[in-house]
Amino acid sequence: MDAIYYDLGAALPEIFVLSMAMLILLLDLFLKPANRNLIYIFSQATLLGAAAITYFNHTPGVGYSFNGMFVSDTFSDLTKLMIYISISATLVYTRSYIALRGMFRGEFYALVLFSLLGMMILVSGQHFLTLYMGLELLSLSLYALVALDRDNPTATEAAIKYFVLGALASGMLLYGMSMIYGATGSLNLAEVSNALLGGAHYHAILVLGLVFIVAGLAFKLGAVPFQMWLPDVYQGAPTAVTILIGSATKIAAFAFVIRLLVQGLYVLAHDWQGMLVIMAVLSISIGSVTAIAQTNLKRMFAYSTIAHIGYLLYGLMSASINGYASAMLYIAAYALMSLGGFGMILLLSRKGFEAENLDDLKGLNQRNPWYAFLMLIMMFSMAGIPPTLGFYAKFAVLQAALQAGYLWVVVFGVLMATVGAYYYLRIVKLVYFDEPQDHSPIVASFDMKVILSLNGLALLYFGLMPQTLMDLCSKAILLSLQ
Repeated sequence: MDAIYYDLGAALPEIFVLSMAMLILLLDLFLKPANRNLIYIFSQATLLGAAAITYFNHTPGVGYSFNGMFVSDTFSDLTKLMIYISISATLVYTRSYIALRGMFRGEFYALVLFSLLGMMILVSGQHFLTLYMGLELLSLSLYALVALDRDNPTATEAAIKYFVLGALASGMLLYGMSMIYGATGSLNLAEVSNALLGGAHYHAILVLGLVFIVAGLAFKLGAVPFQMWLPDVYQGAPTAVTILIGSATKIAAFAFVIRLLVQGLYVLAHDWQGMLVIMAVLSISIGSVTAIAQTNLKRMFAYSTIAHIGYLLYGLMSASINGYASAMLYIAAYALMSLGGFGMILLLSRKGFEAENLDDLKGLNQRNPWYAFLMLIMMFSMAGIPPTLGFYAKFAVLQAALQAGYLWVVVFGVLMATVGAYYYLRIVKLVYFDEPQDHSPIVASFDMKVILSLNGLALLYFGLMPQTLMDLCSKAILLSLQ
């Protein structure tokens, strides 16, 4: 009986989120359209409640539950808190947007919470089946969210592409997992790791399984050569969904990589490091160069995401504690930057008008100097210009790769960062030096103004004082992965 209480206690945040998602679905049936704000309040309360449970449940040790299928450690708790914050900001940014487009329904909020549940299971998965279950719950929720605006043919096309390619990636992951199981005799990450430490049996099968797993992970992250879905889905999905795909899900995908490659397959690091180096270099090259040619803002952010994932891989491929901590800092910085960038698109959009093109940003400084300043901070951070968090995060992953001996890769990364700076600084030029094409006032709710301002200022604050975040990431990695 004590074991059952312990298991349920460890998964209490997940149980709470599941219960609230079901409650919101039921509540939506009985609410009049005028009272649907209650659903938004319930969703935010769910995130706040889950954060409180995660915080008060936290212990510095590593605890396993459900026969070792689920793990609760500092890494999972910190990652979940980052996801809660990211989704909470997403809901604030998207409230007006979905209300004006007829999507302010219980389905939207319930699907967001189900995707959150998938992310939480992914973050705490300690078994191939648990990880796969979390991944599928997250993926299925996202497919439905992309297609939520069902009268929009672009969104429907994006959802179909996302579903087909996502199913292919899931198949590759499963195939890879089955090969690892065949070679080690276990699906539990700790047992897989112990079996690999015991001796490299069936090395060819293990490496082949690893190739399929890395391919599946690359798809979920959006790394080259599995990046083809990202620009179409970013552009085709409603911006309210794109912001979710571009922020919180990337944090969960990072945790998924850490669980699989670092905790389960660390013995094969020599094999996966080589694959990550190739993917990192290609992602930075293709993402940075292709983004220059884009005139659609969402599409440009998609290609810049591919480049950012390349830099994230710099931290992971170093296969060291410092490298994992710097990669964790990088994904936190990326989530903040992505939230701010898409938040600005949502702010400038209104009913019948999507601020998706670069020209829509022209003369923003003349329309509202404060939003222009926030956009400046976000673009500087994405480009890696000091004193922003993006600069420090890029510096940390490059330093980790240099310490691991990847000198030429680091030099290449620095050179490509200067190429990438071009398309971010082009936006700054449009904002400050071009005449506005649109003179309409920018209308936003009070909470959106506050969160967007905090979002932009956080990039500046943590850029000036990054040590707090870096220490948190290092502590989480040290306490959980050693």
